Amino acid sequence: MTRTRASRWWLTLAVLLLTAGPALAAEQAPKGPSEALFVAQIAVLMLVGRLLGEAMLRLGQPAVMGQLIAGLILGPSLFGLLLPDLQHALFPDSPEQRAMLSAISQFGILVLLLLTGMETDLQLVRQAGRAAIFSSITGILVPFALGVVLGAYLPDQVLPDPSKRLVTSLFIGTALSIASVQVVGIVVREMNFMRRTVGQVIVASAIIGDSIGWIIVSVIFSLALQSTVHAWPLAESVIGALVFLALSLTVGRRAVFFIIRWANDNLVSDFAVITVILLIMCAMSLITSAVGVHAVLGAFVAGVLIGESPILTRHIDEQLRGLITAFFAPVFFGLAGLSADLSILANGRLAAITGLIVVIASLGKFGGGFLGGVLGGLSGRENLALASGMNARGSTEIIIASVGLSIGALSHDLFTMIVAMAVITTMAMPPTLRWALSRIPLRKQEKERLEREELEAKGFVPKLERLLLAVDESNNGRFAARIAGLIAGSSGKPTTVMHINTGKAAREVAEERAEEASETVQEFARQAEHTQNPDEKANHKVEVTTRVERTPKAEAIADEAEKGYDLMIIGLDKTVARKNAFHADVTKLTAGFEEPLGVVDARGVHRKAPLPSEINVLVPVNGTDVSRRGAEVAITIARACKAPVIALYVAPRDKEKRSPRNEEAVLKDIVELAETYDVPVRTAVRADLVADAAILKEMARRRANLAVIGVSRRPGNELFFGDTAAALLQNSECSLLFVAS
Repeated sequence: MTRTRASRWWLTLAVLLLTAGPALAAEQAPKGPSEALFVAQIAVLMLVGRLLGEAMLRLGQPAVMGQLIAGLILGPSLFGLLLPDLQHALFPDSPEQRAMLSAISQFGILVLLLLTGMETDLQLVRQAGRAAIFSSITGILVPFALGVVLGAYLPDQVLPDPSKRLVTSLFIGTALSIASVQVVGIVVREMNFMRRTVGQVIVASAIIGDSIGWIIVSVIFSLALQSTVHAWPLAESVIGALVFLALSLTVGRRAVFFIIRWANDNLVSDFAVITVILLIMCAMSLITSAVGVHAVLGAFVAGVLIGESPILTRHIDEQLRGLITAFFAPVFFGLAGLSADLSILANGRLAAITGLIVVIASLGKFGGGFLGGVLGGLSGRENLALASGMNARGSTEIIIASVGLSIGALSHDLFTMIVAMAVITTMAMPPTLRWALSRIPLRKQEKERLEREELEAKGFVPKLERLLLAVDESNNGRFAARIAGLIAGSSGKPTTVMHINTGKAAREVAEERAEEASETVQEFARQAEHTQNPDEKANHKVEVTTRVERTPKAEAIADEAEKGYDLMIIGLDKTVARKNAFHADVTKLTAGFEEPLGVVDARGVHRKAPLPSEINVLVPVNGTDVSRRGAEVAITIARACKAPVIALYVAPRDKEKRSPRNEEAVLKDIVELAETYDVPVRTAVRADLVADAAILKEMARRRANLAVIGVSRRPGNELFFGDTAAALLQNSECSLLFVAS
């Protein structure tokens, strides 16, 4: 943003404040709560929060800090000091007027916790292992204990109720012990350390700490509701929280997956899945409130389950994230800043207590994280980075402090001190973590893994989120189901089986055959999953849904495609009509699907025994994007079958047009791709035959029985992949899989 544009933004804000404030205040005085004033408050919070968020990003800080500072500027800390009448006009103390903003703020806590849960990567926690567990535990225990001790010795004047000192002390301990997953993740991702071992440990530690922290907050909430501490009500809260977590992570996970999938596949109104996700969050929040713990735990767990849903597409995730970050985040954090009054730091005693809180929070979190890293077996430099990364509170701290303020566990002075501590530690963390990460050397094994993941990130198969399988009861349909299972099992891709009832069988029989195809997909998906590297293994069952369609209809495929699929695999008994053209049924189905296709034509041993027969893959490559995508699919299948891949480069027959350097580069790329997945690969170059003849010749010589060919659709009413594909359809005795992307 240029200086001129920034000046215009600030001028707009100044005009808004100077002209709207007194008028709105005048309107409010005789009439009570004002809708116009409420809209003006929201507009100002969003505008200033967005501007300062942009400024913070340019300074290397998280945008949420800008939104919090916006509230501090608009509140009594600055705006109230400089222009008290105007600040009071825009943000009056009227309980009715504040209740309108408070409602947005309270719901904002829930949706922000929902987003935090969605960003909680449980797979990352599993991979991080012992170091993350130790660092998260010690990183919570040490600062928590120090915070409780600090609360025990705080002057009565800063406590909301000296008789409830224990609850306040527990809240302070919790506030000092939790790190902000969002802030930590932003810095680690920015430094390109998200996939580094130490980066995974840092983020995983923050995730585990956050999860434990919200359980603690929920239990403390139940304590705050009681005038005295009783063992049985406390035990009820703890047991209720544990039972809720156990049911949520077992039965609840399946229920959430089913609800989201059902909504995505059956509701046709705009943003229906977003509504369903918010309803799930509300339901789980109400459940936690009913069992005696705070609603934030329900919102957080709902986010964890929703984030793991296999049907949650990137598009839906971006829509929900956009709603929360564009509206609820700036309003909530702005209101948190409005509730803090930094002018109290002019009091030397309160400023000293604030400084003590910052020191204890930093030393406790740093020391706890460092100790956990030592117990977890990290090196000294890695421990330094881990300890630095843990010392950021950010949005998480503000949410906890807001909960404490709302239930009377924190006074306004204590709330302001914790907000100040959160701002200081969060803004100090990014530069210290960047410095610590830059000093960590790259190990050989880690370097190889990063290179593999970088290569995979550019791939076609890893980006597939959901598969559609259109098959009939034929052996070709069974073989296509096998291929779909091998692809889906590579990373647990949800699959829908659409059974095409070409034989006009009774509905009950057709449904049985659809279930058989579903079982085939799941069986070979498990086979594919077992072949993955131990550190990549997802350990989740592929979700398979079945549909039955009476005849091949483009309209049926088109309707199904609207539910969000990245690849359709087709396997019908009649694949070829004439010698070198696809059957009309295949053409009809593909006409309704605009995304990538996989057309299967089982031949030879695969037509006779589609499920138990071996698969030996050959893939022709020529350096184009479509041929590389075909190679990815071929390598995925070969990896699941524990078989080598034969990569064939068909060079031009004219020697003057040949480029040995290009041939070598193309084959080297495929070899690196195969080695990424530990798949043996053999290469060959043929220039003595046309492409289709070279493919058939090499398949016979290498005893391959499946050719995976990357192709592109050609314009026309009929499905056509080019002359080479047509010739293979006519002459091949081995199975064919055309990957059209």
